[in-house]
Amino acid sequence: MISSYDDLVQGLKSLPGLGFRSAEKIALHLLVEKPEKATSLQKAIQNASDKLGPCKVCGNLTESEECSICLSEERETATICIVESVTDLYAMERSGVFRGKYHVLQGKLSPIRGIGPEQLNLSSLAERFKGEEVTEVILALGNDMEGEATCHFLKEEIIGDKNIEVSRIGFGLPSGAGVTYADETTLKNALEGRKPVSLGH
Repeated sequence: MISSYDDLVQGLKSLPGLGFRSAEKIALHLLVEKPEKATSLQKAIQNASDKLGPCKVCGNLTESEECSICLSEERETATICIVESVTDLYAMERSGVFRGKYHVLQGKLSPIRGIGPEQLNLSSLAERFKGEEVTEVILALGNDMEGEATCHFLKEEIIGDKNIEVSRIGFGLPSGAGVTYADETTLKNALEGRKPVSLGH
């Protein structure tokens, strides 16, 4: 096979959710069936890469300093939903059941993978608790050991003794599962069935 073709297939295969057959199908579609799409796709990716960056408040993708959710006056400012990634934020938005603000951690604590508090988007979160009148924090993190550890750290070290109600989604999410790939009904049940967090030392 041609090395440049193999490189393209391998590059596509490295994307989430794409196996070899899907990557090969997309590569052939762009190269043989619709080559004009390759150019427009390349331009769209480059344009997005150049213009998009993290919101300085919550970490969501935006073309300006603050994202549309943070700037919206229709959102409930007193409730912040903490998610692991922007893909989780988008999944929550698709569910259509949450009307508050978000905070994207850009990961979760994982000593095995060398991810500590300093690698997460925590400093801006602490600033939000100082400058915003937050009354509830919803922890929408995966139901696994890393998610548990991150929730515990947030509750004990970041929120601490602040007068903030802390709850965590869980109902409807199977053990070890995350938010991104849950369907809208599951996320709706998980959000509406959230329970207060009580974590001991």
